[in-house]
Amino acid sequence: MDKFHSPDGKLYSYETLLKEVVLFIKPEPEKHYKIIIGTDSANHGTTDFVSAIVIYRVGHGGKFFWRRITSSKKIENLRKRIYEEVMMSLKLASEVLFNLSQNKDLRFDFEVHVDIGSKGETKEMLQEIIGMVRGSGFEVKTKPESYGASKVADRYT
Repeated sequence: MDKFHSPDGKLYSYETLLKEVVLFIKPEPEKHYKIIIGTDSANHGTTDFVSAIVIYRVGHGGKFFWRRITSSKKIENLRKRIYEEVMMSLKLASEVLFNLSQNKDLRFDFEVHVDIGSKGETKEMLQEIIGMVRGSGFEVKTKPESYGASKVADRYT
C-alpha cells in the first residue's frame, strides 16, 4: 500500500496511519467520530488521484491523511475519471473499515465522499454514483457536503 502524508509533511505507512486513527479516538471514546474517505483527481500531463482519510471528532476538530496515485496516462473522459475516483475510494474505504472494525472498542460513523453534485458536468452521474456507493454498503455524501473529496483531497491534486 502507498505511503500516506499528513498536512505537516510526515509520511505514514498504512499500518501506522491506522494506529494514528486509533490513538486519536481512544482518549475520548465518548465523543462522536466520523471517518471519511474521499478521492479527487486532476490532469497534469498524466492524471493524479488523491485519496484522503479524514478522522473527524464532530464539533472538536480532526485530522487527515492523503496519498497520491498517478495514472500512467492522462484520463480525458470525465465519466471515466469520476468512476476511477469512486472505485479508489471504495477500495480504500473497504480496507480501512475492515481493519478498524477489528478493534471492537472504536465507535464511529463511516462515509464515502464523492466529488460530484446536482450542478455542473457531473449531475447526470449523480444517481448512478450514489447507487454504486450505497450498493457497496457505505453512506455517501455529494457536493456540497462531500468535503473529504471536494476540499481535502482536492487541495492536494
